[in-house]
Amino acid sequence: MKPENPEDDRSLAETVATRIRDLLIEGEFGPGEKLSEQQVASRFGVSRNTLREVFRLLTSQGLLAYIPNRGVFVAAPDEAAVIDIYRVRAVIQKGAIQAAGNSHPALARMQQTAVEADVARREGDWRRVGTLNMEFHRRMVELCDSPRLSACFDLVLAELRLVFGQLEDTSHLHEPYIGLNLALVEALERQDATGALAQLETYLVKSERAVLAALQRGRKR
Repeated sequence: MKPENPEDDRSLAETVATRIRDLLIEGEFGPGEKLSEQQVASRFGVSRNTLREVFRLLTSQGLLAYIPNRGVFVAAPDEAAVIDIYRVRAVIQKGAIQAAGNSHPALARMQQTAVEADVARREGDWRRVGTLNMEFHRRMVELCDSPRLSACFDLVLAELRLVFGQLEDTSHLHEPYIGLNLALVEALERQDATGALAQLETYLVKSERAVLAALQRGRKR
Protein backbone atom coordinates (compact mmCIF):
# COMPACT_ATOMS: atom_id res chain seq x y z
CA MET A 1 0.00 0.00 0.00
CA LYS A 2 1.28 3.45 -0.90
CA PRO A 3 2.30 5.59 2.11
CA GLU A 4 -0.26 8.22 3.05
CA ASN A 5 2.08 11.19 3.25
CA PRO A 6 5.45 12.37 1.88
CA GLU A 7 7.27 11.72 5.18
CA ASP A 8 6.23 8.06 5.12
CA ASP A 9 7.24 7.87 1.47
CA ARG A 10 10.71 9.24 2.25
CA SER A 11 11.12 6.86 5.18
CA LEU A 12 10.17 3.89 3.02
CA ALA A 13 12.55 5.01 0.28
CA GLU A 14 15.40 5.29 2.79
CA THR A 15 14.63 1.82 4.17
CA VAL A 16 14.64 0.25 0.70
CA ALA A 17 17.81 2.17 -0.25
CA THR A 18 19.53 0.73 2.85
CA ARG A 19 18.42 -2.78 1.90
CA ILE A 20 19.72 -2.42 -1.65
CA ARG A 21 23.00 -1.07 -0.30
CA ASP A 22 23.29 -4.14 1.94
CA LEU A 23 22.65 -6.36 -1.09
CA LEU A 24 25.41 -4.55 -2.95
CA ILE A 25 27.79 -5.31 -0.05
CA GLU A 26 26.72 -8.96 -0.26
CA GLY A 27 27.47 -9.04 -4.00
CA GLU A 28 23.83 -9.48 -5.02
CA PHE A 29 24.05 -6.91 -7.84
CA GLY A 30 27.00 -6.61 -10.18
CA PRO A 31 28.73 -3.45 -11.45
CA GLY A 32 27.25 -2.24 -14.72
CA GLU A 33 24.05 -4.25 -14.21
CA LYS A 34 20.88 -2.53 -15.43
CA LEU A 35 18.13 -2.37 -12.82
CA SER A 36 14.58 -2.96 -14.02
CA GLU A 37 12.11 -0.62 -12.30
CA GLN A 38 9.36 -3.21 -12.55
CA GLN A 39 11.42 -6.06 -11.10
CA VAL A 40 12.98 -4.05 -8.28
CA ALA A 41 9.66 -2.40 -7.35
CA SER A 42 8.00 -5.83 -7.24
CA ARG A 43 10.83 -7.34 -5.19
CA PHE A 44 10.55 -4.71 -2.45
CA GLY A 45 6.82 -4.13 -2.71
CA VAL A 46 7.01 -0.40 -3.44
CA SER A 47 5.47 1.91 -6.01
CA ARG A 48 7.37 3.19 -9.02
CA ASN A 49 7.42 6.68 -7.49
CA THR A 50 8.99 5.38 -4.27
CA LEU A 51 11.49 3.34 -6.26
CA ARG A 52 12.56 6.39 -8.24
CA GLU A 53 13.30 8.14 -4.94
CA VAL A 54 15.31 5.07 -3.89
CA PHE A 55 17.28 5.23 -7.13
CA ARG A 56 17.82 8.98 -6.64
CA LEU A 57 19.24 8.40 -3.15
CA LEU A 58 21.59 5.62 -4.27
CA THR A 59 22.70 7.64 -7.32
CA SER A 60 23.56 10.59 -5.07
CA GLN A 61 25.66 8.16 -2.98
CA GLY A 62 27.58 7.00 -6.05
CA LEU A 63 26.23 3.43 -5.96
CA LEU A 64 23.98 3.73 -9.00
CA ALA A 65 24.30 5.70 -12.22
CA TYR A 66 21.49 7.13 -14.35
CA ILE A 67 22.11 7.20 -18.09
CA PRO A 68 19.55 9.26 -20.04
CA ASN A 69 17.39 7.22 -22.40
CA ARG A 70 18.96 4.00 -21.13
CA GLY A 71 18.01 3.66 -17.49
CA VAL A 72 19.60 3.06 -14.08
CA PHE A 73 22.74 0.96 -13.73
CA VAL A 74 24.84 -0.29 -10.83
CA ALA A 75 28.00 1.81 -10.60
CA ALA A 76 31.43 0.47 -11.56
CA PRO A 77 34.00 2.39 -9.46
CA ASP A 78 37.34 3.12 -11.13
CA GLU A 79 40.91 3.37 -9.87
CA ALA A 80 40.45 6.93 -8.59
CA ALA A 81 37.50 5.72 -6.51
CA VAL A 82 39.61 2.88 -5.07
CA ILE A 83 42.27 5.33 -3.90
CA ASP A 84 39.65 7.47 -2.17
CA ILE A 85 37.90 4.42 -0.68
CA TYR A 86 41.11 3.35 1.02
CA ARG A 87 41.79 6.90 2.17
CA VAL A 88 38.41 6.93 3.92
CA ARG A 89 38.94 3.42 5.28
CA ALA A 90 42.23 4.45 6.87
CA VAL A 91 40.66 7.41 8.68
CA ILE A 92 37.58 5.58 9.95
CA GLN A 93 39.18 2.24 10.82
CA LYS A 94 42.17 3.75 12.59
CA GLY A 95 39.72 5.75 14.66
CA ALA A 96 37.84 2.54 15.46
CA ILE A 97 40.99 0.89 16.76
CA GLN A 98 41.79 3.90 18.92
CA ALA A 99 38.26 3.77 20.35
CA ALA A 100 38.29 0.02 21.03
CA GLY A 101 37.96 -1.51 24.47
CA ASN A 102 38.93 -5.15 25.03
CA SER A 103 35.43 -6.00 26.28
CA HIS A 104 33.48 -4.36 23.46
CA PRO A 105 30.91 -6.81 22.03
CA ALA A 106 31.99 -5.97 18.49
CA LEU A 107 35.29 -7.80 19.13
CA ALA A 108 33.47 -11.10 19.60
CA ARG A 109 31.51 -10.47 16.41
CA MET A 110 34.75 -9.70 14.54
CA GLN A 111 36.28 -12.95 15.82
CA GLN A 112 33.24 -15.00 14.78
CA THR A 113 33.14 -13.41 11.33
CA ALA A 114 36.83 -14.16 10.74
CA VAL A 115 36.32 -17.79 11.76
CA GLU A 116 33.32 -18.13 9.43
CA ALA A 117 35.41 -16.66 6.59
CA ASP A 118 38.04 -19.34 7.15
CA VAL A 119 35.33 -22.02 6.88
CA ALA A 120 34.05 -20.46 3.64
CA ARG A 121 37.63 -20.39 2.33
CA ARG A 122 38.01 -24.13 2.91
CA GLU A 123 34.73 -24.69 1.07
CA GLY A 124 35.92 -22.56 -1.86
CA ASP A 125 33.01 -20.13 -1.49
CA TRP A 126 34.87 -16.94 -2.38
CA ARG A 127 31.77 -14.79 -2.73
CA ARG A 128 30.90 -15.63 0.89
CA VAL A 129 34.51 -15.02 1.95
CA GLY A 130 34.26 -11.57 0.38
CA THR A 131 30.98 -10.84 2.14
CA LEU A 132 32.34 -11.99 5.51
CA ASN A 133 35.48 -9.91 5.04
CA MET A 134 33.27 -6.87 4.45
CA GLU A 135 31.29 -7.79 7.55
CA PHE A 136 34.50 -8.06 9.60
CA HIS A 137 35.43 -4.47 8.81
CA ARG A 138 31.85 -3.35 9.36
CA ARG A 139 32.05 -4.84 12.86
CA MET A 140 35.36 -3.07 13.45
CA VAL A 141 33.72 0.30 12.84
CA GLU A 142 31.06 -0.65 15.41
CA LEU A 143 33.83 -0.19 17.99
CA CYS A 144 33.21 3.55 17.56
CA ASP A 145 29.58 3.23 18.75
CA SER A 146 28.60 5.79 16.12
CA PRO A 147 25.59 5.10 13.86
CA ARG A 148 26.70 7.94 11.57
CA LEU A 149 30.18 6.49 11.06
CA SER A 150 28.72 3.04 10.50
CA ALA A 151 26.31 4.40 7.88
CA CYS A 152 29.15 6.23 6.14
CA PHE A 153 31.31 3.12 6.19
CA ASP A 154 28.54 1.00 4.67
CA LEU A 155 28.65 3.24 1.60
CA VAL A 156 32.40 2.69 1.36
CA LEU A 157 31.98 -1.08 1.64
CA ALA A 158 29.26 -1.12 -1.02
CA GLU A 159 31.56 0.74 -3.43
CA LEU A 160 34.43 -1.59 -2.61
CA ARG A 161 32.26 -4.64 -3.33
CA LEU A 162 31.44 -3.13 -6.72
CA VAL A 163 35.16 -2.89 -7.39
CA PHE A 164 35.58 -6.58 -6.56
CA GLY A 165 32.61 -7.34 -8.79
CA GLN A 166 34.59 -6.15 -11.81
CA LEU A 167 37.27 -8.79 -11.26
CA GLU A 168 37.12 -12.37 -12.53
CA ASP A 169 38.97 -14.00 -9.62
CA THR A 170 39.01 -12.46 -6.16
CA SER A 171 40.37 -15.41 -4.17
CA HIS A 172 43.87 -13.89 -4.06
CA LEU A 173 42.37 -10.62 -2.79
CA HIS A 174 40.62 -12.26 0.14
CA GLU A 175 42.59 -15.33 1.23
CA PRO A 176 45.66 -13.56 2.71
CA TYR A 177 43.49 -11.37 4.92
CA ILE A 178 41.60 -14.08 6.81
CA GLY A 179 44.59 -14.73 9.08
CA LEU A 180 45.32 -11.01 9.29
CA ASN A 181 41.77 -10.38 10.50
CA LEU A 182 42.24 -12.87 13.32
CA ALA A 183 45.58 -11.28 14.24
CA LEU A 184 43.94 -7.86 14.42
CA VAL A 185 41.30 -9.15 16.82
CA GLU A 186 43.97 -10.74 19.01
CA ALA A 187 45.91 -7.46 19.18
CA LEU A 188 42.75 -5.57 20.14
CA GLU A 189 41.87 -8.12 22.82
CA ARG A 190 45.36 -7.60 24.31
CA GLN A 191 44.66 -3.84 24.21
CA ASP A 192 47.70 -3.46 21.97
CA ALA A 193 46.38 -0.46 20.06
CA THR A 194 49.84 0.45 18.72
CA GLY A 195 50.36 -3.03 17.30
CA ALA A 196 46.82 -3.15 15.90
CA LEU A 197 47.27 0.22 14.20
CA ALA A 198 50.54 -0.91 12.62
CA GLN A 199 48.88 -4.12 11.41
CA LEU A 200 45.93 -2.22 9.97
CA GLU A 201 48.13 0.28 8.14
CA THR A 202 50.15 -2.52 6.52
CA TYR A 203 46.92 -4.38 5.78
CA LEU A 204 45.28 -1.42 4.01
CA VAL A 205 48.36 -0.51 1.96
CA LYS A 206 48.79 -4.11 0.81
CA SER A 207 45.10 -4.49 0.02
CA GLU A 208 44.88 -1.20 -1.90
CA ARG A 209 47.87 -2.08 -4.07
CA ALA A 210 46.48 -5.55 -4.82
CA VAL A 211 43.03 -4.22 -5.72
CA LEU A 212 44.43 -1.48 -7.96
CA ALA A 213 46.72 -3.93 -9.75
CA ALA A 214 43.87 -6.40 -10.31
CA LEU A 215 41.57 -3.66 -11.60
CA GLN A 216 44.23 -2.37 -13.99
CA ARG A 217 44.88 -5.89 -15.31
CA GLY A 218 41.16 -6.28 -15.96
CA ARG A 219 41.06 -2.99 -17.87
CA LYS A 220 43.83 -4.19 -20.24
CA ARG A 221 41.96 -7.33 -21.30
